[in-house]
Amino acid sequence: MRIGEVAALVGITTRAVRHYHHQGLLPEPPRRPNGYRAYGLRDAVELARIRRLTELGLALEEVRDVLADDRGRDLHEVLVELDADLARQERAIQERRSRLAVLLEKASGADLDPDDVVSPGLAGLFGAMSASASELPEPAPAAWDRELLALMDTTATPEDRERLFAAMRPMATDPGAVARSYELYRRLGELTEATADDPRIPSLAAEFADHIPADLLALLGSDLPGASTDPLGETFLAELPPAQAEVVRETLRLLTGRLS
Repeated sequence: MRIGEVAALVGITTRAVRHYHHQGLLPEPPRRPNGYRAYGLRDAVELARIRRLTELGLALEEVRDVLADDRGRDLHEVLVELDADLARQERAIQERRSRLAVLLEKASGADLDPDDVVSPGLAGLFGAMSASASELPEPAPAAWDRELLALMDTTATPEDRERLFAAMRPMATDPGAVARSYELYRRLGELTEATADDPRIPSLAAEFADHIPADLLALLGSDLPGASTDPLGETFLAELPPAQAEVVRETLRLLTGRLS
């Protein structure tokens, strides 16, 4: 058989056959006097095996390893790893579909903002906060928390993310706690033009620290911004006005002290 014939028989392209030769998966067959490759039944069988293995999701390097072992001693291990990888992909797809379902439901009633594309857990947290604060004007500093949470939503592991959002949910669903948060944010906003030695800073920082629930503080533990070297936290503080940055620093110092 010529290359086009064996490729058609197996259901692949001639380009794929040549690529398999180049990758060392399929030995070069003998050539006819005119220079064309002459493929036999064994070549067709090997090409069919390659196709089946690649359709399972094996990389060509893995296929090469499997084919190199005539008794298939490595195939079981490769297939176990492939099954685990497919399971991870399946979970990732399910998570993305859950996020899409939330977004599609929201989009049916209003236009979506790019910042709305967050995980279902964070979307639920934002929704609870909005419902609890439906009658309150949002202070500008409250937007910082939403932006930082959206950033964490992207960078944290799914497990850490869900633990954090679960710990924050009781506050988000308590109108009194949300109102207290907004009041603290409002007072923080009043320090926009203040200096770093403003006398209001210590008391406001103490009230912020007291407002953090003990279980949330325990969950954050050593990951609390400011409890260790935190480039992101330093970048955030550098962009705040002096007095507001000092409130955040003092709050973090108080919280870190409670962890020790």
